[in-house]
Amino acid sequence: MNVKELMNQYTAGIRDFRGIDLNEANLRGINLRGANLTGANLNVVNLSGANLSEAVLNQAKLNVARLSAANLSHAQLNRAFLNVANLIRADLGQAELVEAVIIRAELVRAELSGANLSGANLSGTDLREATLRQANLSYSNLSEVNLRDAALTGAILEQATLNGADLSRTDLSGANLREAELSQANLNRANLSGADLRRANLRWVDLSGANLQAADLSEAKLSGANLIGANLSHANLVNTSLVHADLTQARLIEAELGGADLTGATLTGTKLYGVARFGLKTEGLTCDWIDLSPGGDRSEVYRLTPEKAKKFFNQTLPTVQLTVDSSIDLSANLAIATLYHQISKIHSTLKKPPAIDISSRRTYITFPVESNYHLFAVAYCAIFPFENATATEHYLIALFKMLQAENPSSISPQEFQKIRQIASNLNDIQNRLKTIQKQKDGFLKSSAQNFLASPTHLVLTNSSNKTLDVYLHPVFGRYLGEDATSNSKKAGETALNVRPELILPPLKSVLSFIQDFFDGLEPIR
Repeated sequence: MNVKELMNQYTAGIRDFRGIDLNEANLRGINLRGANLTGANLNVVNLSGANLSEAVLNQAKLNVARLSAANLSHAQLNRAFLNVANLIRADLGQAELVEAVIIRAELVRAELSGANLSGANLSGTDLREATLRQANLSYSNLSEVNLRDAALTGAILEQATLNGADLSRTDLSGANLREAELSQANLNRANLSGADLRRANLRWVDLSGANLQAADLSEAKLSGANLIGANLSHANLVNTSLVHADLTQARLIEAELGGADLTGATLTGTKLYGVARFGLKTEGLTCDWIDLSPGGDRSEVYRLTPEKAKKFFNQTLPTVQLTVDSSIDLSANLAIATLYHQISKIHSTLKKPPAIDISSRRTYITFPVESNYHLFAVAYCAIFPFENATATEHYLIALFKMLQAENPSSISPQEFQKIRQIASNLNDIQNRLKTIQKQKDGFLKSSAQNFLASPTHLVLTNSSNKTLDVYLHPVFGRYLGEDATSNSKKAGETALNVRPELILPPLKSVLSFIQDFFDGLEPIR
């Protein structure tokens, strides 16, 4: 069949042209909308400007074909061959190209939004400035493609292969790149904000200046990656490998780094406000200075020696552990959950519920704390529902009076001012929580009241894994028979009535515990 016969039959309403052979034919500007060209031989054909929208071209051969500015929207090209084809500015919106072979083709400024390219082979293809919004490229081969300045907002690239690809200045915001292979790809100044990169392979990738804000990079491999000046604010980097990665002056404000491997990494000049530094691997890490200002504006810049950097990046999670000398039951559990919820509405530092472990005789209530500065406040909130709260309050007041009265020369004026601020905040919390105290007894069942009257032991652990005993009930740990709770309550009441002299720890040990709050950082003026 020649071109004239094809046009006559199409005009007559025939649409079935399966297996047609028109190699090297000139079909420029032809209208074959909705035609069935399954398995057609169209190699080296000129289809520039042609209308092939909704056409069926499954398994068709279009190698070296010219399809510039052609309309292939909603067309079916599943398992078609388009090697070295010219598809510059072609419209392939919503087209189906499942497992299509499009090696070294030209798709500059092509429209592929909503297209299904799952499992397609596009290796070496030029997709500069192409539009692939919401396109499905899962499991596709995009090795060494050129996607510079392309738009892939919300695209699906799960388990796609993009090794050596050029994705510089590409918009991949909100894209799904789970377990994608991106080794040695160029993502310079790319927009990956909100992208899903879980378990992706990004070894030796250039992400300098890239926007990775709120991206999920958990368990991703970024060994040797260039992240100079990248924005990783609010990003999830939990258990991410950043071995020998360069994060010089990267923005990591409020990013999650738990369990990340920073062995041999460079973090000089990183913006680390609000970053919890727990469970990190940091052997051989390089960091000369950091920016801890809330806005990353260098208003709080600190110099780090190798020793201070080691301490700064090797913290443990601060905790408040309250041990109750009684086993909790469901009624008591509901009571403390209700009380802690009420406390959280008054004091925002109590953000997360505690972990509760129960043995046959004791209950262990552990609160994770975001910052050392909040330890004493959270400690008071933790003990507040219990009858030991009054004795604990006396202890804390005496402790901070001792610190402020001594004003030891071993701490700087700035550190002393922060100690006074912690004491002031604690006093404010104590006053604000008194409203709950008046309401507490109205809804407590007897079993809950007995539990809250039990002896307690309150221990703080700071980010350097140092502990401080805040309060130990006089009869804690003493077995007093079946009436242990009531006896311990009476013993506690007696202790409070007599008000024996508070035994405070040595000033040196308290200072050692509190000075770890300040990290020993040296500000750069």
